[in-house]
Amino acid sequence: MAKKIVPVLTSDYSGEGLDKLKQAVQKLLSERKKYQLRRGDRVTYEGIEELLGGDSEAKRQVEAWFLGPRGENEDLFSSLIVEALEDHVRWRQDFHPEDPAAITDSDKQDAGYIEAVNTIRTEFDKLLGDLKKSAPFFSMRYQGHMTWDQTLPGMAGYFAAMLYNQNNVALEASPITTVLEVEACDDICWMLGYRKTNLSETDPAPWGHLTCGGSTANIEALWGARNLKFYPLCLRQALRDFKPEVALDIEVTLPSGTKAKLNDLDTWQVLNLPVDEVLGLFNRLQDEYQIDPDELNAKVSEYSLQNLGFIKFANLFLKDSDVNEPVIFVPGSKHYSLPKGAAILGIGANNMQSIPLDIYGRLDIAKLEAAIDAAIEAKQPILAVVAVIGSTEEGNVDALKEILDLRDGKYHSQDIEFAVHADAAWGGYFASLIREASEDPGLRTLSAPAPVLPMSDFVTAQYENLYRADTITVDPHKTGYLPYPAGALCYRNIAMRSLIAFEAPYINSDPDAKPELILGTYGIEGSKPGAAAAGVYMSHAAIRPTKEGYGKILGRSIYNCKMLHLRLLQVNEQEEDFMVEPAPIIPYEGPFAECKSQAEAIALLRQKVANQGHKAILQDSDPEFLELLRQTGSDLNILTYAFNYKVNGQWNQNLKEVNAFNKLIYDRVGIKADVADISVYTVIVSTTDFIKKTYGEVFFDDYKQRLLRLESPVSDPEDQAITVLRSVVMDPWITEDLNGQPFVNTVVEELCKVVREVVQQVQEDPSLVQSQP
Repeated sequence: MAKKIVPVLTSDYSGEGLDKLKQAVQKLLSERKKYQLRRGDRVTYEGIEELLGGDSEAKRQVEAWFLGPRGENEDLFSSLIVEALEDHVRWRQDFHPEDPAAITDSDKQDAGYIEAVNTIRTEFDKLLGDLKKSAPFFSMRYQGHMTWDQTLPGMAGYFAAMLYNQNNVALEASPITTVLEVEACDDICWMLGYRKTNLSETDPAPWGHLTCGGSTANIEALWGARNLKFYPLCLRQALRDFKPEVALDIEVTLPSGTKAKLNDLDTWQVLNLPVDEVLGLFNRLQDEYQIDPDELNAKVSEYSLQNLGFIKFANLFLKDSDVNEPVIFVPGSKHYSLPKGAAILGIGANNMQSIPLDIYGRLDIAKLEAAIDAAIEAKQPILAVVAVIGSTEEGNVDALKEILDLRDGKYHSQDIEFAVHADAAWGGYFASLIREASEDPGLRTLSAPAPVLPMSDFVTAQYENLYRADTITVDPHKTGYLPYPAGALCYRNIAMRSLIAFEAPYINSDPDAKPELILGTYGIEGSKPGAAAAGVYMSHAAIRPTKEGYGKILGRSIYNCKMLHLRLLQVNEQEEDFMVEPAPIIPYEGPFAECKSQAEAIALLRQKVANQGHKAILQDSDPEFLELLRQTGSDLNILTYAFNYKVNGQWNQNLKEVNAFNKLIYDRVGIKADVADISVYTVIVSTTDFIKKTYGEVFFDDYKQRLLRLESPVSDPEDQAITVLRSVVMDPWITEDLNGQPFVNTVVEELCKVVREVVQQVQEDPSLVQSQP
């Protein structure tokens, strides 16, 4: 049953009981002298090596953070796994050693035991054989889906905690890993900009928790936004019933800053109260009017949408008003979990409006503004506006700052409010690129160098404004390079989590445990592995979410993605029968001011990297080159592109045939479930489609024009999708081949070999790409 939907602003995970638990955890960790990177230690590094990138990359920490594409760190990882297992066994042996053994030496000689062991080994050998057909995520040739090698400390932490099988839904089932989850999520909040150290006494404290993934986190964020929007109506009605004198007296602040009596507001005004004003009401009623929280909450629960459901709630509060159905605005590049969440929450997927993209593949701010204005005119409460920080198809970053400025400026002045959710499931960890070690509460090294390549100015500006979003989804199991399942949802205001609180009677069976310690009270999931929390915690303990930690990994991946982009563009100079068109537009403003066209800007960049190794590129004598590279290409580290080919000496301008051509390419470079030998792949990518209906005509027609080499944008009702290839470049290795060339050259050449074969195949049999009558 629903319980305590109370936005009480309390400091989470506090109290004498938890303090003792934390002390026990720290004591346990301190006794393990081999864990030198535990929280609170200041680590120093000696023996700095000169890396081929010069001053931007002077220490080889990244090489210790992964098992390595050739298993180079097998000894290190093996020692950690064996140590974890042996330590776990000793722990079992030391727990009441007077107890009898359940498995004796004579048992191990029994025929049944031996038969069972043989079965285990046989099936395990089969499993190991089958697993070798898996996608080689570790390889620099793999640019498929949004997963890659996992950090070595993350895997070690996951394995160690898995042996203890802790379930973070209940403190008594996870007395250690619950605390580790809290520590890990504090780190994530800090990385994203929800920084407790910068808060004043009146600022709400942030809070985050792990989920099974970004889909769950996105749905939870919409759940919180929905309940937040309608909460003031049921609270006001509860006051009218329970404390009518308070209902008549209490004042609220509107988004414009105007003061008004809560009781005097119409329904539309109540639905547009500021986020923090709503979340602070319950505490105000306790502090200013000494209302008993349990009694008030019981009364509020009688009217809550959470309990009544939409039909009863609407009949009670909305039937006689001019308020219409609520709406959520998302970009055309939205993740599928968002409309799924709208459907699950009863909002209706049709009331989630997709905003078309601009030519850069980002949410079109002007179209968003027009859609918000239309919703206000139609009296549709806006539950949330979602910005994608790293779209799953293209890695694009929406203009979050402009969205927040619109809300906090234009719309607040009109007394309009809505929550802003940042879906940074993919891009969240890139926030480490703007976090300085000197500000790190984890007290790590202050002397490690900066990443190879920072983000562009536009992207950086969006990350610098993440802290203003009300909720943020981030997936440690994506660009945190951690084992599944490890998603996360972070709240700017901890009180918001209480609007979705549910509790099973058995979860809080300890009468002395504080409700804030029960992670299962908040969120969609019940049981969840403590091992995931330990993995995130251990990875963060060794690799801080700063420029010098995760920033080094992701700065390298950004650099490798941009190099892939430029190497693909070079293909167009080398090949006659086919060409490639990356989706990102390279602008020629700013550092490209001397260029007269995009083609000239591209030529300039290509010239800079032609036949150059990494050292020459990163130590280029022209100081502006890295700045040019930084400002161009993909926003993060995903690159989408498509190939075209010539028909009778002219570029094919039939989109359906070009789509079929790219599907033939993908058929050779996309992983198949029935492949007997994974080594047959020389390069691996993924594929997706740009759908005109969701992406919008501006982005769709612009890319179509570039891909087909049309003289001007042409909108054809028959053309509804563009098939593209997608490279997810998570590879952090700055490596060169035997000829001293960046290894990305090898990846591009292997891809081009496939394209050449497909071109020849299509030339010999054009029906392969032609629609059948």
